[in-house]
Amino acid sequence: MNLLLVSKLHPWARPANPVSRYVDLGRELGHEVALFSEPLSELPQIPCSLDVERFDFALFISYEANDFPDLPSLARLLDGMPRERRILLDCSGRYNETIRVEHDFNHLERLDGHQGWEWVEGYEAVSGHILQPTLHPLRPDVTPFLFHGFHPPAVARPYATAAEAAEAWRSSDGTKPYGLAYVGNNWQRWSQLAPLLEALAPLRDNLGPSILCGWDWDERPSWAVEHGLAGVDVDVDLLTRLGVETTWAVPFQEFVEFTSRARFSPVVQRPLYNHLGLVTNRAFETFCADTIPMLMLPDAMVVELYGEAARQLAPGDDVAGFVRSALAQPEPYWEAVLATREHLAREHSFERRFAELLAVLEEAERSDGARTSSR
Repeated sequence: MNLLLVSKLHPWARPANPVSRYVDLGRELGHEVALFSEPLSELPQIPCSLDVERFDFALFISYEANDFPDLPSLARLLDGMPRERRILLDCSGRYNETIRVEHDFNHLERLDGHQGWEWVEGYEAVSGHILQPTLHPLRPDVTPFLFHGFHPPAVARPYATAAEAAEAWRSSDGTKPYGLAYVGNNWQRWSQLAPLLEALAPLRDNLGPSILCGWDWDERPSWAVEHGLAGVDVDVDLLTRLGVETTWAVPFQEFVEFTSRARFSPVVQRPLYNHLGLVTNRAFETFCADTIPMLMLPDAMVVELYGEAARQLAPGDDVAGFVRSALAQPEPYWEAVLATREHLAREHSFERRFAELLAVLEEAERSDGARTSSR
């Protein structure tokens, strides 16, 4: 099976990590997986191709409008790949009616100029097989497919026991200069991170400083001011007062190493994603880092994704109490981390994801064959 992936790819955002995993797995299993693109100098390990006819299926990975190729490349792709063999992964919940949660929303009319109905009709024009990375799609014509996964070989330090992990974490010999690190761009996350950082401020002497890594944490971007988008907030004075450092984004290959420099790392998502149950790469990749993940997610989502042991890693409303307890007795928290890693390796490995994707493609092929034979 030859699979063509269609999306905008760069090392600092979007699906660079899962795409690289799918490419590697495809190669190991005897499939060809490539990106619809000219060769990418920043991602030389990703095979690229514009030879549409050589591929059996095309998987569109869509976060925003510019993830679709420009003309005439898009026309060439649509003409060369029959609609029945195009699969569309809607990573941002666009294939729904307009939804607003706090300052967050799934249709960015003021930014990309597309109304909600345009997204729905556009997706349906591209494909009759719509996937979303959630276990509970709102629309009955959407297939759940989490897309992202956990990669055990990427775990920075695969401890044998919680006692070993707790001892190494407690005496990090200067390898953990930060108490908390969050890697992600400033888009619809300030409402969750600001109270978290404020809650940890009294613990700074024992915990260490916090750091935010990604775009637009150092100031509110001019484009957000121009369009009046409240979901790109940041209070620079507050960050300065709390001693929070900010730095530019790191490429996906450096995420685990960077996050491992902190004792804790929050797993937070946009309010819209929490509402829709959408999963992102951080949901799984954070468990590869040598850190204690703080699952700032809805309770039901924590248990459904991570298993019962992960309840220990959900601070709820008492962030300061969670951190204070973990600093005093880290072993129970590391027991939860190791148990959750086992659950993720069993239930959410990329091998399992690739098998799920193959099943989706096989079903699309059967549906295509049934339609053809009935004509």
